[in-house]
Amino acid sequence: MDNKEIITQFYSSFQKLDAAGMNACYSEDIVFSDPVFLMLRGDEVTCMWEMLCKNAKQFSLSFSDIELIDEEYATCKWQASYLFSGTGRKVTNNIKAFMRIKDGKIIEHSDAFRLSTWINKALGWKGVLFSWTGYMKKAVQTKARRSLLAYMEKKYGQQD
Repeated sequence: MDNKEIITQFYSSFQKLDAAGMNACYSEDIVFSDPVFLMLRGDEVTCMWEMLCKNAKQFSLSFSDIELIDEEYATCKWQASYLFSGTGRKVTNNIKAFMRIKDGKIIEHSDAFRLSTWINKALGWKGVLFSWTGYMKKAVQTKARRSLLAYMEKKYGQQD
């Protein structure tokens, strides 16, 4: 499978909320980052996608403009629309993905989008008033991290 097919498989699986299919495209030591979850590695990444897919409501996704920069690096655009579980508000998020692929697996993946714009959509008037503040951004990141850790604890049990 070439790199374009790997990216297509990843997002086609995401369209079906098939976290296992998405995670099959990743290497075991995947490194992921985005403005909400910041830096994640390995199981944190795969659990994040499982949690997001499991909790998705009124979800749709499109992807386009897959660009192979060289033999390892690629970018694409994707758009997700869904109900944000924290408020029940409809969110449409436009994202640019950057991926590094080696030996048929995605080894690095970062998603870029403006966090303040996402907060505006997800939180409504509170987001509009406070999305530009570092405090609000940090609060969103902290809540996302706590949700992921709680999901992982439930999945794997108490970690030592």
